[in-house]
Formats: sequence, C-alpha cells, structure tokens
Amino acid sequence: MMLPDLVLPPGKRVYFASDFHLGAPNAAASLERERRIVRWLDAAAKDAAAIYLLGDIFDFWFEYRHAIPRGFARLQGKLAELTDAGLPITFFTGNHDMWMFGYFTQEMGIPIIRKPITQRIGGKLFHIGHGDGLGPKDHSYKVLKKVFASPLLQWLFARLHPNFGIGIANAWSRRSRIRNGDSDSIYYGDEEWLLVYCRELEALQHHDYYVFGHRHLPLDVPVAPGSRYINLGEWVNYCSFGVYDGNELALQHFEK
Repeated sequence: MMLPDLVLPPGKRVYFASDFHLGAPNAAASLERERRIVRWLDAAAKDAAAIYLLGDIFDFWFEYRHAIPRGFARLQGKLAELTDAGLPITFFTGNHDMWMFGYFTQEMGIPIIRKPITQRIGGKLFHIGHGDGLGPKDHSYKVLKKVFASPLLQWLFARLHPNFGIGIANAWSRRSRIRNGDSDSIYYGDEEWLLVYCRELEALQHHDYYVFGHRHLPLDVPVAPGSRYINLGEWVNYCSFGVYDGNELALQHFEK
C-alpha cells in the first residue's frame, strides 16, 4: 500500500512511536506511563508535521458498537486536541489492538491502517508498519492473526458482555507477556525476522527506512547501502521513539 507523499516544511519533524501497551501491567503503572506519553505528545507537537503511532498502543482494545475499553482518557483527550489543531496523526493496528474499528477515525479524524505502507516523507522513502506477522517464523501467530481478523469471530466476540470479553482478553495479554519472557531483550543478529523481511523487500524495491514496532527492542540496523531498519522499541522500559528531521531518522528516549 502506497500513501501520498508527505511534504516536510523547513523546521518540521515527523515522530514515530509504538508499543505503549497502556493497561499493562496494572492500572497504576499504566496511568504513570500514559501521563508520560501525553507529555511526549505535547513536546512533539511543538515542531511536528505528523505523528505515526505504530500499534500496540493499548495492551488490549476492542470497540463494541456502543462501548470502548475503560480508561486512557488522557491519551484520547490529547489526541483529540492535537488533531483538532490540525496535526495529522496516523494509527497502525498491532497484535494487541487489532480490533480497532471506526472510533478514533470518527471521534478524532485519525486514520486506522492495518498493513504496512510505503510513503515518501520529505524526500526519503519509508516502509512503515507494526511488524507483527512479517518475515520468517512465528507461523502459529500468523494463523492466529487470520482467525482474529475474521469478521465472524469479531461479531461473536461483540456478543460477549464487555466485562467478560475484556476480562478474557486481558488475561490472554498477561499470559502472552509471561510466555515471551526475556526474549524481547535479545538481539538475534542476521536472524532478526523483521530484518530478514526488510532485506527481502529491499531486494525488490529500495527504501531509505524501514520503521516498525512490535519487537520491543530499540534497533537501528543497516539493511543495505543507504537503507536502515529502525525498530522503535517500547514504553514500558525504554520510552523510545523515532524522529525524522528531513535528513536523518534517529532513535531517542523521552525522560530516560
């Protein structure tokens, strides 16, 4: 999928962040993180031409017809404030919040993107996505993702009372984090599955930057001459994000 070019005015920057995992591991820690994210959005908005949020913003999200998960009011209010002021914000769904539908678009004018996209930003070509289900391995999740994307399953889940459905989903998310353990902190070199994906795509079409989340480890790795893979990391431990000034995309950390 190709998006229209984004012209970057002088002095403006583009910001990328992912994997806030709001709601985890508990309400108190999530609230502290949410307040930090709002401060980051305020800081970014001072010179931002656009902000891209690359998935797993919430540890779980499901939009019922007349209800959404409780909480996250500070983030939603700040996003509405920024988009009302004319700042473009784009959401990519992740594996924890793939059941986002029309709420953010209707209420805040934020488009929801479900697959990686290619876009020229300020003269450089970017390939952007959450990163789940790409590259080799993770075959069981790829099957599971197709199941979760089924309109029938979504319809059936929507029939559950939110107290029950969201409770099940939160328990699933906790089990997923326990199962992953410390693997998110290990760098696998040439076996990094998203790096393999980037190199395969680079052989077909050159991109200056490949920008993903999902991996939870901040990474800046060469893909080929003139091409880099940037993983944005996460906000539970790193508070890391990407900022592009028209010349270079760099990883930075907020209040760390």
